[in-house]
Parts: sequence; structure tokens; C-alpha cells
Amino acid sequence: MKYFIILMVSLLAGVLAADHIGAFLLGLGVSSLAVGCCHWFAFRSSKFPQLALALLMCGLFAKITVTVVGVMWGVSANLMSSPFVFALSYLFFSIVATYLWFRYQEYMTSIKLSVRHSMQNADSATPTNVS
Repeated sequence: MKYFIILMVSLLAGVLAADHIGAFLLGLGVSSLAVGCCHWFAFRSSKFPQLALALLMCGLFAKITVTVVGVMWGVSANLMSSPFVFALSYLFFSIVATYLWFRYQEYMTSIKLSVRHSMQNADSATPTNVS
């Protein structure tokens, strides 16, 4: 149901922003790419827990860099016909992309845990040869 609501709101926003579709799509692209880069950096696994803050900071700076470069490119290419539509689109799709990334991460974690659990059950059910 949540995905249906997200899809309907996205389509409605796209229809309402039809006059400024370039700014709408620029907001979609820049926010999705920025959140993806931030997620990729911030949630890397590391053997050193001391790197957690550094990875979070790298994610923050990656998101800021992608956003600034995307806005500069959009302005220079005259894609941003309405800064208001761009800002609303960026805000909405930033929230949506963050939600989807975390749902994906939760889904992958549950798969890893179920595989680990089934492998542990298979190891405990294996008979041992004691001579």
C-alpha cells in the first residue's frame, strides 16, 4: 500500500508540474543520485568501528557534492525552469529515495539472517561420525 501511495503521489506531482517537467525530473534525478551516493558511503561495512563517523561524513559530503554539481549542471543546461518545482521535487524524492534505500537494506539484512539461520540449522542436523 505504501508503494502504491508513493507511486500515485509521484505521478500526481509529475502531472501538476507538466509545465516545468525539466525541473521536476532534475529534482528526481539529483535527489535519487545524492541519496544513493550517501547511502553507499555511509553504510559500508568495515572491520574498524572507528571508521563509522568518517564513513558517515563521507556520505554527507557526497550528498552535498552531488546536489551542488547537479544543480549547477541543471542551471547551466537551462533545465531548471522553476526553482520552486525543483525544490519540491528534490525534497519529496529525497524522502522517498531514503525510505526505499532503507527498505532495501532491511530486506537484504533479513535475507542474510535467514540464510545464516538455515545454514546453522543444517550444520546442527548433520550427523557426525564418531569412531
